[in-house]
Parts: sequence; C-alpha cells; structure tokens
Amino acid sequence: MHEYSLVRAMVDRVEQEARSRNATAVSRLAVCIGAMSGVEAALFASAFTLCQEGLLADAQLEIRRSEAVWACPRCEAAIPPGGVLRCAGCGIPARMVSGDEILLEHIEMEVP
Repeated sequence: MHEYSLVRAMVDRVEQEARSRNATAVSRLAVCIGAMSGVEAALFASAFTLCQEGLLADAQLEIRRSEAVWACPRCEAAIPPGGVLRCAGCGIPARMVSGDEILLEHIEMEVP
C-alpha cells in the first residue's frame, strides 16, 4: 500500500509548513489525485486517518479526482477521451497533459 507512504510524506510536509507559521492546528487539506497516478483515493483517505495526530488530529481531507487529458505534443490538439492516443493531424503519439498528478492544493490552518 504505497498510499500510506505518500500520505505520511504529505503529513510530514504539512506539519512542517504549519510549524513554520506557528499554527495551532490544521483544519483542512485539499488534494488532487489524477486518474492515472496509480493512487486509489479510498486507500489514500484511509491512510490519512491513520496519520492524523498532533496538528492534524482534527483535519478534514478533501480529495478531488482529475481525469487523464492527452494532447499532441506538436500541434497541441486535444485527443478525445477513449480515442486513439495518436494525433489525427500529425500522426505522432499523444502525450499526457494531466491526470497523473498527486497535488496538495490547499492547507487551512489555525494561526494565532
């Protein structure tokens, strides 16, 4: 379950940010998980509950999913979902523009 190690690293980073701002608590985290990231949102959320302690003891986790988006690297034409991953105009293989990310988008914390 690599989700636990990802969550542990995220929690460590959030705690570091909170301490640097003299926060008394972290109330909410927003994370974006791409459909092609290899991360299971339910396992990520479950791992988060195991890591909730200290400044994050009462934090809420919001997970947003992002779909995979493909485009031609030459002409930047979008490839329709479920389509062949090759540009119809240029004939070259498409590249993933988004959908493989794991992003900590937002931290809400209590600062005196």
